[in-house]
Order: sequence, then C-alpha cells, then structure tokens
Amino acid sequence: MTSATPPVDSPEPQTDEPAEGQQTPPTAAASRPRLTWRLVVPVVTAAAGLMFAMSFQAAQGSDLRADRDLPQLIMDGDAKVSAKAAQLDALRAEVDTLSKTSAPSDQRLASLGERADALAETAATTKVRGSAIEVTLDDAHRTVDSLPDGFTADDIVVHQQDVQAVVNALWASGAEAMMIQDQRVISTSAVRCVGNTLILQGRVYAPPYRITAIGDVERMQRGLDGDTAVGIYKQYVDAVGLGWSQKSLGTVEFPAYSGSVDFQFATPLE
Repeated sequence: MTSATPPVDSPEPQTDEPAEGQQTPPTAAASRPRLTWRLVVPVVTAAAGLMFAMSFQAAQGSDLRADRDLPQLIMDGDAKVSAKAAQLDALRAEVDTLSKTSAPSDQRLASLGERADALAETAATTKVRGSAIEVTLDDAHRTVDSLPDGFTADDIVVHQQDVQAVVNALWASGAEAMMIQDQRVISTSAVRCVGNTLILQGRVYAPPYRITAIGDVERMQRGLDGDTAVGIYKQYVDAVGLGWSQKSLGTVEFPAYSGSVDFQFATPLE
C-alpha cells in the first residue's frame, strides 16, 4: 500500500529584470566608448582649428600650391646656378688682376701664381683651342605603342650611362679637353640622370645632348667605333630609333673650366 507524497511547490525563478519604471545602469563596456568619444572629439576639433589657422596665416590670401610648378622651379634653379658661375668667373678674373698689380714683388704670391699656371692646363682652368669632334645623342621620336615587342619606354630615351659611355670613350681615346652642352668638363665631372633630363655641375639639361672633344680626331673616332658600351647604344639606334650623330668640327675654342677642382671624396696619390 502506498501513500501519496504531497507535491512540493517549486520556487519561482529569480530574475534581474528591473522593476517597472526603474532604469538599468550602463555597463562598463557600454560606457567606455562614450567616455572616449567625449574626450577625442574636442581634441580633434581643436587640432583641425589649429591647422586651419596655421594655413591661413601662411597663405595670407595666396595659393599655397602656386609655387609647386616643378619644371619652373628647375629652370629658376638652373638660371641661378648659371648666374653664380658667371659671378665666380668675374671674381676670379678680378683677383688675378689685383694680385698682379697690387703685389708684384710678393715672392710667395708669385711662387703660388707660377704653380697655378703650371697646373692650369691639367686642371682645365685655361682656354684651349684645337681640332674637335662632336657627338650628339637624342631620344627616339616615337611613341611607346609603336615599339616592337620586348621594348619599353626606357629604351627610347637617352640615359646617364649612354652619355657617360661616349665621354669615357673619348677620354680613353686621348681627348685633351671636353665639353657637354655649354659647359667645360674635366675628368672628375659627373653626369647624373634626373628623370628624363641630365644634371651636370648643378645645371639641368634636356636632350639632345652634345658632347664635344678636342684632340686627335681620327683617334677619337676609332675609339668611339671600338667601344663596347657605345656599340650597345648604337644597337638601340638601329632597333628603336635613338638619336646618334658624329661629326668633325674643325678648329674650335673651349672656355676655361670654372667649377671647383678640390677633391671632396678622394685624395690625390703622392
């Protein structure tokens, strides 16, 4: 015989729901972003205002980008370098004149002058005259779309190494003096590529590039014909139409070199 067990009332589940009309406090995760934005927004606004104020102060009503025409900046810089070079030549001539007239009996000065005169030809600080040869290099006058397969835009422009190849071949063939464009150069002069232009001794040049050398013309011609690097350039002349011309000029006169002759990264051997 069994007896019935009285049912046990189950406790009602406890909940954390707020009572009606009671607000739930924000959790830490929810309140942190609000606190961050409250701090960041004023800082960003203040920084932006400061930048606008600085821009206005610098512009003074003008266009800040108006002077960013790169080609014009290059031409202006080139003109300044040319003017400074002319000023340097004039000052050197004035110093020479004053030295000869104001201190004719100074033995030490006279000795230094004699040494300078002896080195002038080697340092290219005097004018030189003689038979010359001229080589002209130029970009190919064609579009990239017209190139044969395997060639790129770099193959139709004259590069630094192309000019340097001609210069080295002429020096190696006994050139006594040389000019690139309108500047006298010496053995330590450097030609550098700047985009699709060349910079030489602080001045920028666009093609065509003229290299002129005084010396034994026939020997220099043979040197150009037998130089490997020049031969590679001529292959591109035939393949894509790079510019190349070579001619004798007869007797010409080169101006004196007016740049610095001091070594900056090397010392002469004793």
